[in-house]
Amino acid sequence: MTKPLQRMAVPALIAAILGPIQVITGFNLAQAFWPGFDAVHHTISDLAADDSPVQVLMTSFFYLGGTLSIVVAIWARAFAMPGRIAIGLAGLATYGLAYFTTPSQVGHSDMHRIFAIASFVLSAGWPLLAMRFDKRYPWIIRPMGAIVGTALLTASALLFLASWTDPNAPATGVWERIIAVSQTWYLALVIWLCWYTEKKQSSKG
Repeated sequence: MTKPLQRMAVPALIAAILGPIQVITGFNLAQAFWPGFDAVHHTISDLAADDSPVQVLMTSFFYLGGTLSIVVAIWARAFAMPGRIAIGLAGLATYGLAYFTTPSQVGHSDMHRIFAIASFVLSAGWPLLAMRFDKRYPWIIRPMGAIVGTALLTASALLFLASWTDPNAPATGVWERIIAVSQTWYLALVIWLCWYTEKKQSSKG
């Protein structure tokens, strides 16, 4: 007997809309309220540091992003369970990096870094864990799509982490924003492609 397809639920679709919007709006809005902030060199986390005048605003967006990840983990049923767990853990890691703030623009918190690294790694690796082998699922979560997606996300995350740990890196802030936006948009793309495939299959009958 053929197993029924696991489908995307409405909350996952909503999170796929809000996720890319909130990540771009969050750091851009916080930067707009902090004249003179150097977004080229400073990370998004610096907007939520203890000496930041927009700490509450940026931290709120971190918590929102973490919550949306957890919503996806619960309701993106088209993903294999290990992938959903990875996305949920990435959301919890985002809570952790929001709670353990960096002390200043020139200081750092070990706990913040641990949670931030965990968030980036999980957000890069989830496609491989969400892989489906059933050909009724869209190509993007079947082996080739999942492997390529994971490779691209992992390579970009490693580039940022290399820049982040190098005090002489020229554009750490730019790299982080590119990676954060890319990871969020990729997750949204996969969710919507899964949903579109499900709609096409339903219309056929």
